[in-house]
Amino acid sequence: MSAAVDALSWAFLVAGGVFCVVGAVGLLRMPDFYTRVHAASVTETLGAGLVLAGLMLQAGPTLVCVKLALIGLLILFTSPTATHALTRAAMVRGLKPMLDDGGGRPSKQS
Repeated sequence: MSAAVDALSWAFLVAGGVFCVVGAVGLLRMPDFYTRVHAASVTETLGAGLVLAGLMLQAGPTLVCVKLALIGLLILFTSPTATHALTRAAMVRGLKPMLDDGGGRPSKQS
């Protein structure tokens, strides 16, 4: 049973790491602020959740597991809220998103 829990834990840890790396690549590759924030927030929430799930499996039923679960809940609620606040502030300041011109390439709006 311990080997199965270890394998599942490592699968969660690796998957979480992959999602975090994909989010970092998304930050570099996306064309504008809004798509970058979206890529970072979605993959960060899922990546951190998977890493925390893997760590909870490694910790077992202890107080450490409860603390990790509380950290996960905090991330689950604060990350999307912070992303929304950032994008709303950018919209209020007048930062316009790049829109698709219909030809598959984004066009900049003035």
